[in-house]
Order: sequence, then structure tokens, then C-alpha cells
Amino acid sequence: MKRKTLEKLASEKSSPCVTISMNTHRTHPDNLQDAIVLRNLLKEAQARVIKEFGKRFASSLIEKFSDLEREVDINSNLDSLHIFLSGSTKEIVKSVWPTPQNTVHVAENFAVKPLIKDFIQMEEYLVLLLSQSGVTLFHAMNDTITGEIRNDDFPFAKNPHFLTDPNQLSDSKQVDNMVREFLNHVDKALVSVYHKTTMSCVVICTEDNYSRLMQVADIPSMYYGYARINYNDTASKTIAAEAWPIVQAAQKHYRDDMIMEMQEAVGQGKAITDLTEIYQAVQEGRGDLFIASDDFHQGVRMTGAFSFELVNDVTLPGVIDDITNEIAWQVISKKGRVMFTNQEETKSFGDIALKVRY
Repeated sequence: MKRKTLEKLASEKSSPCVTISMNTHRTHPDNLQDAIVLRNLLKEAQARVIKEFGKRFASSLIEKFSDLEREVDINSNLDSLHIFLSGSTKEIVKSVWPTPQNTVHVAENFAVKPLIKDFIQMEEYLVLLLSQSGVTLFHAMNDTITGEIRNDDFPFAKNPHFLTDPNQLSDSKQVDNMVREFLNHVDKALVSVYHKTTMSCVVICTEDNYSRLMQVADIPSMYYGYARINYNDTASKTIAAEAWPIVQAAQKHYRDDMIMEMQEAVGQGKAITDLTEIYQAVQEGRGDLFIASDDFHQGVRMTGAFSFELVNDVTLPGVIDDITNEIAWQVISKKGRVMFTNQEETKSFGDIALKVRY
């Protein structure tokens, strides 16, 4: 999910904006049911648009519904599908992250929470392959290798000292020193890429070589960790499958740190848990960290610039289906952090909480 797409959808104000979110399946025959679910959600969306805005007013939008079912290729589905439709916009987004439930939102803006979750959970990183044939650097996004990085340094050609087993040589200490020297060159080349991209790296190699690499690394913190190399299979799909769980573990650690940070902020009186106060604070640019339960949704009707009344029936005219969409985007757009989670540790501060800057 590109920030530009998220920003465009989050900032659109139109009547109506229709958002359809549903879980999907990657493989046959499970994905056959996706077409049925999509058809039913499109019917529901069309009925709500007609009910809330009238058939004549929404006629141009209704015409687009009939095209959508043909445009979505169920054979290329991932784990969820999100459709954003208005008089001027038609965006179809497939995501590797499941959505809590299949939903239809009809309001004056799009329900971008699934895209925000996709955006904050999307991880771009580097994968360094130290193999028998040399050293190759890849760019990865989540569980997929997206391409090889080639520059003045990468790829490194085969190095006989690096690839020879020291135990088979008469002077293993000398070979070990040569391996370290070679890895030092690799590390410095990687540091150069890191400074340009700020992307951290997973290394695919042997345990011994990763240990040596850490001993000579200029910035050890830029490495997520390593996965053991299988010299018989260094295909992109294989190394991505090895690297992604290591990145996910790092993401989990990062989320745990944010929850601890919020718990400390609550204890110090630097966090807000009232929904109205949270909304006002983020509009003022005070939101530093916003954490919300995955399952929390709250419909509202605006009564002023910073005030609203809670509404249970989101099909009523003028109702924003879920105010947490707006809150989350306002935090991100003002350089704050956002996290949606169902981790048990968040129960201590409720469904939503905002750590404020001041």
C-alpha cells in the first residue's frame, strides 16, 4: 500500500463514498466463494446507496457496481479485498492482511482503516544472500522478493577465501581473518545502502558467517537477524519465506514496545482514553501514538468541528460509519504512530488510547 494512494483515499470527501472490505482466499477451490461474497456485498452497497441518497442522485455510481464483479480476478486474490468507490474514484486494493469482518461502509468519506493497517504493517527491507556463488542483495516487501539491488558494490563476485571451509585449510586463523575482511567489505557496502534507504536487513547465511559479520558490523542494529542458508535452494521464493518470519518477529517486538509505551503514558497522565477528547487532540496535531482494538468501531454524527454524537445505526443519513478511520489518518498525517491490535496487554487501557505530545 503506497502512502500516496492512502492519502488520496483518506482525504476524499464526497457523497457517497462506498467502501467494501472482505476476506478472500488465495487458492482454488476456496476462492470460488469469494465471488459469491463479493456479489452479495455489492448488492448490499447498492441498496444502501439507493436508500440513503436516492436512485436518481446515485445513478452514475450505481452503474459502476455492475462493472466491479467482472474487474475483480478471484484467481489473483490475496487475504483480503478492499474496494473504494465514489463519483470520481474507483480503487481496488488486495492485501496480505485479513480484515476483521466483511463490511460495507457508505458515508461522506472512505473507511480507510484496512489500508492504514496495511500501510503500517507493510515492511520494506533488504535480504543479503551470502552463498557459494557470491553475495547478492535483494529488496523485499513483506513475504515477497521484489527485485535485486545492483550498484557499484552489489553483487559481490565469488570469494575463494570466504567460501572455503577453514577446517580444510592448513592455516585456519589466516583464512578466518580473510573471511572477516571480506565480510567487512560487504558490511560497509550494505551500510551505504542503509543510509540511502533506511531499510534494515535479514541475512541468509551460515551461523558462523553471521557471527563473524556481527563482529565486524559498523551498525549491528540495522540487521534483523539471519536465517540458515540451504545451498541447494536459494530461489527468491525460498529466501523470502525464510526472511519474512524474522521480520515479523521484529515487528512483534516493536508492537510490544508501543504497548509498553502507552501503558507508561497512561500511568503518567500523558494519555487520553475518551473518544471525544482523542478526536479533538488529533485535530490539534497532539497525537503521538494511537492504539485501538481491531474490533472497535464507532459510528458518529458530527455536531461541530470537534464534537459528535455516538450513533449505533450506521445506515442513517449523515453518519460516519467508524470515527477511528479519521482519527488514525489524522495521527499518521501529522507524523504520529498508529497501531491496531487485539493483544491482551492493551486491555489495561481499553479499546482506544492516545498518547499526546503535550
